[in-house]
Parts: sequence; structure tokens; C-alpha cells
Amino acid sequence: MRLGVIDVGSNTVHLLVVDAHRGAQPLPATSHKIELRLSEHVTDSGDIAETGKAALTGFIHECLKVAEDQGVEEVMAFVTSAIREAPNGEEVLARVRAATGVALQVLSGEDEARLTFLAARRWFGWSSGTLLVVDIGGGSLELAAGMDEEPDAAVSLPLGAGRLTRDLLPGDPPGADVVREARRVIRQRLAAAMRPLAKAGTADRAVGTSKTMRSLARVTGAAPSSDGPYAARSLERAALASLVTDLGAMTSRQRSGLSGVSSSRSHQLLAGALVAEAAMDLLDLDRLEICPWALREGVILSRLDTMG
Repeated sequence: MRLGVIDVGSNTVHLLVVDAHRGAQPLPATSHKIELRLSEHVTDSGDIAETGKAALTGFIHECLKVAEDQGVEEVMAFVTSAIREAPNGEEVLARVRAATGVALQVLSGEDEARLTFLAARRWFGWSSGTLLVVDIGGGSLELAAGMDEEPDAAVSLPLGAGRLTRDLLPGDPPGADVVREARRVIRQRLAAAMRPLAKAGTADRAVGTSKTMRSLARVTGAAPSSDGPYAARSLERAALASLVTDLGAMTSRQRSGLSGVSSSRSHQLLAGALVAEAAMDLLDLDRLEICPWALREGVILSRLDTMG
């Protein structure tokens, strides 16, 4: 069947259309997305602003038109931290439902970690043994580990690249003292959440997912996206440590000149690098393999598993 998945993230709203059948690899048919950055469309009270609500509703309409044109039989739609944590999140959901008929499903942070883990497990397979997954989004960081398709530990923390840029890294570029304080806060928050992952055991394979991870890997020498999803890509801790120092002294415009970094995401790259480095240090990981599948694919795979 042809499925459409609308992913309302903190940075991007993305429709992915796939040809999907139980027991088979979902094959992408088309993609339609917008860099909405809902995490930046917030008021001082944390509410999603009117501009964000209007833009989201309008783009959901666009996604439905694309889905209809592509012959989609079923549309699934979900939201993550940007709306999940907004005080007026329920109002935003109701407005979208009234205007478009789409009932956006609110995923918890643990759901995000669990479904991303499922996608990585299916991509790399059982031969990976105990798998550890690190996913950096715009609003949150998800960590999951385990031997099965359901992780033994699933952790979500408010350490997304967009959120941290807004809250901890003002300035373009931020000063050295600002970066040092952000680094301290990130590591303190992350260290406090390590126990469930430690109990899951030593990872046989450590994996990174998300646009931020792909960008960091590309900047440090991984294959470009034009080489396709099956090209082996990784992020090395030693290279990342050097990159963090360089990024801290660069403006957003200078970062956008780096290989694989879009101008719309360049301002968040330093925060993403600080989180990735902290996770690799605290989890004692020298290397993360980059997985092209993440939350969207996990949602699709979970849906297929329920089909008769």
C-alpha cells in the first residue's frame, strides 16, 4: 500500500510518501517538506505563536494535496516536542484538525526514542547485537539501547539543537565563555540520565540518526548524500572534538559554507555538535555509524507490523 507520513518536528514539517508492505523495505516515492522551525515560533510564555499555527495549518493542507496526487491510501501524522511541550499545544492540534481533518498524534519523548530505535534495528539487523541509538532533533535528544526491537532503555531529554541554540547560545558567534557554560549545562543534564543506558549493557554497535548527525558526519569527512543511503557513513569522536572548537568561532554564515550544512540549519550546528560530543564522551563512544532511517521510518514500520 502507499502510505503518507507527516512528521511535525521542531525544525521541519515533512511529508514522506512510501510504498510499504509488511515484511518488505518501505520504498520512498516522494517527499515534501518545509523548514518551519516551530521551536522558534514561540511567545515568551512558550505558546506556539499565531504565525506558527497559521503556517502549520497551511502546510498540512499542502501535504494532503500532495498525498492525494500521489495516490496515498492512508495518511499518518504525528508531532514531537515543539507542540508536545507548548502550553497551547492542544489548541494547535484542535485548530489543525478543524481546518484540515488531520488528527495529529502526539508522540512522547519515550515514543520517539523507541520508534527511532526500531528503525535503526531494522536497518542494521540482528547481527548488530546490543544496539545504542543517539538521535538529536530540534527540540529534544533521544537515546535508546537494547538487544531486541523494543529497547531496554529509552530516554528523552530537552537537549535539541534548536532549543539549546535559543536558550544557551545567543550571539553569532557566541563568546567562548557562553560556549563553555552551554557545554557544562549540556553535560550535567546528560550525565544525570545515564543510568538506564548503563544498565542496558555495553553496545556492540552505536548509531547516530537525524539531520544534525548527518551534517556533522559530512563536515568531518563522511560521504555526501549524493552517494545514496547505502554508503557507509560515520562520525568520529576525535574529529568532532576538533570541529566543536572551530564551530564556536564561526558565524552562522560561515558554517553554512561547510559541506553538507544548509543555511537554514547552520545556526544550530554548534549546539548539535556540543550535544553529540557530550553523548559520545559520557557513553565512551569513539564512533557513531550514521543510520539513514529514523523516526519517520520507525512510525511506518510500526504501522506495517500491525497489518494483517
